[in-house]
Parts: sequence; C-alpha cells; structure tokens
Amino acid sequence: MSLLGGIRPPITVLSVLLLALAGFTALSLGSVREDKLPAAVLTSQQHFAEDGAIALRASLDESVTDLNRAAALFSAGKPVAPDAVLDRIGSVYQKWRGTAVVEITSGRLLAARGENLPLTAVDRTKLAGEGGLAPRMVKLANGETRLLTLSLLSWKDQPQQLLVASSSLRFPGISLGNFRSIAVVGPDGDVLSNDGIPEPEMVLTDLQRDDVKRDTKQLKSFAKTAAKRAKANPLTAKEPGSGGFLGVSGSLMGGEFGGDRAAAGYARLAGPEPGVGTDATSLQLTVVAMVNVAQNPERTSDAFAGLVLAGALLLVGALVIAVLIGTVQRPLITLFLDSRRLTRGDLTRPVAVPRGGEAARIGTALERLRRQLLEGADDDTDTAGSGSGRRGGLLRRTGARTLVAVCAVLLLAWCVPLGLLVNRAGNDVVVPQQLVNDQRERTDTLNDRIRRALNEGHADLLSVASLMGEDTDPGHMRTMLDRTLQEHLRYQSLYVLDGSGKVLAQAGGGPQAIEGKGPRKDPIAVHAGGKEPVVVGTAEIPGRDGTAVVGEFRIDFLNSLLRRPGLGEIRVVDSKHRIIASNSGYRAFEKLDDDRLDALVEGSALKVGMSPRPGSVLYRSGGDHVIAAAAPFVGGGAAKQMDWTVVSWQSVKGLAIHEYSLQNRTVLAGLLGLAVGAASLGWLWIVVIGPLRELARRAESLADGDRRTVLYPRNHDEVGAVTRSLEIIRQQLQQRQQQRKQAEAGGQPSSAPAGRN
Repeated sequence: MSLLGGIRPPITVLSVLLLALAGFTALSLGSVREDKLPAAVLTSQQHFAEDGAIALRASLDESVTDLNRAAALFSAGKPVAPDAVLDRIGSVYQKWRGTAVVEITSGRLLAARGENLPLTAVDRTKLAGEGGLAPRMVKLANGETRLLTLSLLSWKDQPQQLLVASSSLRFPGISLGNFRSIAVVGPDGDVLSNDGIPEPEMVLTDLQRDDVKRDTKQLKSFAKTAAKRAKANPLTAKEPGSGGFLGVSGSLMGGEFGGDRAAAGYARLAGPEPGVGTDATSLQLTVVAMVNVAQNPERTSDAFAGLVLAGALLLVGALVIAVLIGTVQRPLITLFLDSRRLTRGDLTRPVAVPRGGEAARIGTALERLRRQLLEGADDDTDTAGSGSGRRGGLLRRTGARTLVAVCAVLLLAWCVPLGLLVNRAGNDVVVPQQLVNDQRERTDTLNDRIRRALNEGHADLLSVASLMGEDTDPGHMRTMLDRTLQEHLRYQSLYVLDGSGKVLAQAGGGPQAIEGKGPRKDPIAVHAGGKEPVVVGTAEIPGRDGTAVVGEFRIDFLNSLLRRPGLGEIRVVDSKHRIIASNSGYRAFEKLDDDRLDALVEGSALKVGMSPRPGSVLYRSGGDHVIAAAAPFVGGGAAKQMDWTVVSWQSVKGLAIHEYSLQNRTVLAGLLGLAVGAASLGWLWIVVIGPLRELARRAESLADGDRRTVLYPRNHDEVGAVTRSLEIIRQQLQQRQQQRKQAEAGGQPSSAPAGRN
C-alpha cells in the first residue's frame, strides 16, 4: 500500500491534528490572562520613545546642516566680519545656546554670542583629519552636557576661521503630559539630560521629594538597562517582519509603588533610511521615556473555558473518527479481503456485504460475481442481480459523500461558534486610560514636529535671503538656491520672485504657485490651484523691495513626517477641516467625513487659558472602539498662522488588550479547525471517496454483464486492490464465456465452474 494513499493515512492525520488542536485550544485560551500592566501600554511607551528619538535625531542633524550651510554661504561671498556672521546667524536661528568664531592658526577668539563655550575641548590641530569637524559632546563644570557643532569659514587671502555653536540635548517639542519623564542616555548608560522630573528643591512636601528621588532612581536604572540593550544589531533585535522605527527599540517594566507601576520605552537614534548613518547617530545616544501607570486588578484565569472548548473538540473529533472508521475504513478493508479471496478461487463463503453506501454496492456486486463464478449463470438470468440493483439505487442516496458531509458539519459546529460567538469582545472592553493619553501626547508631539519643520524651512529661506543684496546677480542667486535645494529635501522648487512676478533665479522643479503678481505677504501659505496642495514659504530679500526668496514644499515631505507606528490613521487638516496631508491614501482638500472627528477638531481649537489644548477621546460604538486625538498648531514661528490641526485615530482591536487577545486566539482556533477539517476531509475525498464511487459504478457494470471494459487501478491502495481483483474476476468470466461458446460450437460440454477446479 502507498504511504500517502489509502483510507488509513487521512483518518490518522485527522486524528492527530484534532488532538493537537485540542491541546492548542486548552493551552492557548487558558493562558490568556490580563496582566496588571497590559502589553499595549508597554508597546505605547516604546512608540513614545521612538518619537523622541526621531525628533532628537532630526533636531541635531538639522542644527549641523544649518550651521554648515550658513558657513558655506558666507564663504561663497565676500569676507564678513566675525561679529556680523554671528549676528546674522542669531537673527535667523534661535536654536543655539552660544556661538563663537575662532581663528584656527592662533586660537584667538574673534567673536562670541550667548553662553561661554568650552573651546578648550576642541583640538585645533586635528580639525583637518577624518572626523575632525564631527559634532562632539562636552560636559560642563555644572554637570550639564553640551553638543558642539563645528564648521569652517574660508575666504581667499584670509586666515581660516572656525565657527562653533553649542546646544543642549533637549527634546524639541515633546509633549510629556502628566507623570511622564524622558531622558537622553549616553552610550555608557549615563543620563545626559532629562525632562519631566523636577529638581528636589522645586517641590514643597517631603512626600513629593520622596517621589522625585524614587523616579530619579528608577530612571537611572532604566537608562543602564536601555543602553545595554540598545547596543544590539537592529536586524536581530527586532522581530522578523516588523517595520516602523529603523533602530533598536523596546519596552521595560519597573517597580511598583502605591498601585502604580513604572513603565518605560527606549529607542536608539537611527538614520532616516536603513543602513544610513548621520551626524546624530554617530553620537550613540538612546532615548528613554518613563511613566507611572495605574495597574488593573488581576483577572481570574481562563483555563476552565479553554478546557471546556478543548473537551468539546475531543468529543466532536471522536465522533467524526468513529463515523469514518465505521462507515468507510472497515467496510473498505473488508471488501479488499473478500475480493482477494475471490481471485484465489475461494467461492464457498458469501461476500460480507456492508450495510450502506458505495461499500454496500461494491459488496453486492462482488456477491453477484461470486455466484456467477460459482454457478456459471448468465447475467441475464441472475435473480440476485435485479434485487441488488434496486438496493444499490437506494444506497446511492446515502453514500460516502453524505458521510463526509456529516463529518464536515460536525467540525463546523465546533469551528463556526468560535469565530462568531465565543469570547467576543463587546462594550465591556477595558481600554487603559494611558493609551488614550498617549494617543493625545504623541499626536501633539507630531503636530509640533510638523510646525517646527515648516518653521525650519522658512528659517532657511530667511538665511538665503539675508545673504542676497541689491548687487547680487542671478547667477549667484542660482548658486545659493541650488546649494540649499541639495542640502534640504523638503523643497520641490526654490526661486527668487520680484515685485512684478518675474522669476529672477530658479532651482528644482518649475514654480506651481505663481499667481501672476509679486510674492505673497504671508511667510507660509497654501496654494490650492492645482491637483494637490502646495505649501509656499516666502522670505523678503533685505534692500530689494518686493523681491523675495520663495520655496515650495514637497507635499510628500509632510506626508513622510506622519508615518508613525502605533498612531493609526493621521491627517493634517486646515481651518475648514480639509485634508492637507496624510499618512495613507487621500484626496487633496477632501473633508474628514466623520462627525465625531469634526467635533473633536472643533473642541481642540477652543482656547483653554491662553491657547488651545490637544484633546483625545475613546469612541464606543457597538463592538468597535476607536481612540482619537486632535492637536492644533500652538507655538511661535511662521507656521503658527496656518491654523492647522493634526488628527489621529485607531481602532482598539489591533492593540494588545486582554479581551481582544482572547478573541483573536479564539478566532485562530476556529480557523485552524476549519483548515484541519478542510485539508483532511479534502484529502479523504480525493484519495478515497471519489475513486470509491467510480469503483462502485464499474463493479455494478461488471456484475450486470459488461465483460469488455478493462478495470485499471489508479492508486496502490485499498480501492486499487479491489479494482485489480475485479479485473481478475472479469478476465475469469470472459474466459469462461469464450470456453462456453467454443463448447457450444463444437457440441462439447463446457468446463466446470472455476470455483470447483
């Protein structure tokens, strides 16, 4: 018999798979317990740290790029006094705590602004070497850490000068909310800077001081652990197939106090593209975000429900296997043995005819053939044949197909309720409040990131405009525009526009937002004349009235800023709730088309105190729960007047919450049951049931007198063995018929029946 054919392998495999599925059901559903701190909360902290790492990396790289570009633009023109260099930089950018210009050969300080810089930490003799101008971290006497950014000022026939700028390792625009702290951790695990934990002298009571000491100690412990884990390779640290953040990230759980447990997320600074490092990533910094989360009381185990479902599957499986063995396997094996007995010439004992189905039809045909071999009667005068034919017609209505269908219905009776009825998450789903808060704070952080990106873009335009004067020719304008376009990917087009609307110099793509007149008065505006929105930044050139540097932002640049894992769908809408940018497919200037989101946007735009505040809400609608948040533009800069709002929402179903985890595993068990039933019964149908039905038809035809049709076995199994036996019987009957005809033609008696030789 074939190892993969026959009646036994499909039934055996079905038995093993059903037993394994019962074990999986008992263990999987019985192990789903609600922890005191849900996994969704820990994942949210991980995403929060990733947001901080992205914001910090972008801020540090932007500072390096801005300083290098400013130095390059100064060096491309006529020599400028050191004080004038620092004044121009300070009037455009307010990001550095201190700036200075130093003569490299002599080390003499030529000009300085802001706080005193630790210039002794810069070795001027190694500036020409590899990495000599790379950013570096320096610790001040008071324990604070500063990041020094270096660039060169070079003019012909002038001593080369070093432009130095210092900045603190603070997070730009990270919304912490309540009871959250965030820190920058060095490669050795030391906390270089932190926000959210007040200094002990800033609190009033002893209890608050104890909380500060405990949080500080916990944050340092998280920092040490995160620094060790962040040194892993991102390809091995992340789960296969996981996307989103490109660097190493994870979550940590700390100690418990007063019903709250400390949870933290960590993320190491990573480049914007896989395998691409930046000046910021070379610093090997890690971001740690910590929050105290209220714990839920532990639920009772669901092991009993899992055992009940597993037991029900065992009962159903036992019934299915019993049906298949009793109505298909045993009758087929009996037919196999009887057919071989007939081919060996043992015709004394009657064929054991099964009770029903195709096996009964084949057994009846074998019995008729036995009688024909034994008595030598013609098929036309076989009285048993007519009666058995009527019985076979009746049995066709209750054949093997019906039995397989009954088995499939029994399995479906267990699988379908698991997917549709059992352990369904309803309105009583417990959604941690921390997830709603995190949705709001992360949306507000993303809102600030977009606003700062637009402000940085406008500051670049101001920097370029400040270096253009009345005597700047179009060729020099084009050079500065090309350099700015190459260093910043946020623009799709840069050009200089005079008061009459004429383009004096251009870099990048063709202008799309020219309205046939001079530059816009608004520093940042939206041009809605095309198929997609065009964000336009304008910076007037000093000394040239009506002439300005204009930059058109790529809408894909704004869309790329919205790609944040764990926030769901994200939209940037204007004051009329029209969509400007999105992290997924959308149609420009279409409405939100959701009354609840519109109400949330309007509510967040209301002033609370001096300015609007971000808001978040949990919508409950039937079995669907949605967390939504909205954050309006708040803060200074040219982008404030845009009156935009960032909206985000996501379904709770995709989060690691107890009720949904239990529902998902229950549905998985039902789907596995469907797969097991379909595979095993399908295998049985192809290998056994189909050939068995064909065999029954041919056996009845042979018993009815068809001696010419040759029976070929298709498979080396029980059905094939019975087919071979029928072919041998056919040959014997055909030989007897030929012998009888020869005897009748010669007038001699025919030979004795084959069973009496």
